[in-house]
Amino acid sequence: MQAWKSLGKFIGSHLAFIAPICVALGVLFPSQISVLKPFVTALFAFMTFQGALGNNLRNLLDSFRHPAAMLVTLFISVVAIPLCAFALGSLFFGDNTNIVLGIVLEYSVPVAVVSAMWINMFDGDLSQGLATLLVATVIAPVTIPLTLKLLLGRSVAVDAAGMMVDMLLEIALPAFAGMVVNDLTRGWAKRELSPAIAPAAKIALVLVILSNSTGVSPYMKHLTPQLVGVMVFIALFAMSGYFWGLIVSRLWRRPRETQVTMTFQTGMRNISAGAVIAAQYFPGETMFPVIIGTLFQQVLAACFGSFMTWLLARDDARAAACGSSAGTATPVPE
Repeated sequence: MQAWKSLGKFIGSHLAFIAPICVALGVLFPSQISVLKPFVTALFAFMTFQGALGNNLRNLLDSFRHPAAMLVTLFISVVAIPLCAFALGSLFFGDNTNIVLGIVLEYSVPVAVVSAMWINMFDGDLSQGLATLLVATVIAPVTIPLTLKLLLGRSVAVDAAGMMVDMLLEIALPAFAGMVVNDLTRGWAKRELSPAIAPAAKIALVLVILSNSTGVSPYMKHLTPQLVGVMVFIALFAMSGYFWGLIVSRLWRRPRETQVTMTFQTGMRNISAGAVIAAQYFPGETMFPVIIGTLFQQVLAACFGSFMTWLLARDDARAAACGSSAGTATPVPE
């Protein structure tokens, strides 16, 4: 069992290196790795279940009763970032409306389901993360068409039923099951079961990254100078998304758990939902800015996870140093 847990710790601590290797393998060997695609929903569900074992229903309800952090995250994701994507996309690629459309679509889709796994892995507030995911998905059938209509004058119909089914299977039901199991076992699931299956959840994440990366392979074989420019833009803009949540939460002086949650959820997008919409309603060129995000999203999540671990550890060290200085101050004679 110790070797099993050590494997999970190794994967978790080296994801910044493992994720880009998985992306490269997915791009280079799409036909071989695509056999994983039928299992992606089950893998997501398992990851969500394992993460939810460390939580309970009361915490989830508290996130809805005190929704300030959730609402700020949604504002950044639904309003601020799409506006910025439209402005910068128009500035750099204004001569190609399909590319601009793809960029805006990429950042109009809801928060990524897999963000829950990263939040749990780096000790964020999973209750807040699940609440934000649920709300972001519920409002997406309204916010996506509205954003595209207001910014680009394009009309689309979003498969609301399909998105809700995906949310139920990948997030809502497994999260509810995990919290119920933890409540019924009075915390045993959090103490014993969750650590025991955590390595399997990390392996599941690696498999999901491998599977998702196969979708970008056809586009990498037909690159033009403009598409290379789009790749660079998406990489930099995707990186900025994580900084939005991190900077706002730190300026707001939120707890460390909230900082982790907001960072991942302003940075990660449901790329598969954007790809489906692009394929159904727009020219093929629109698909490229959407699907190319697959190259960077998990890699950036791993890098920002490591960065936040260092940053929050530094905060703790400073707080401890301040406390130590205060504790060793020369006492005032009575």
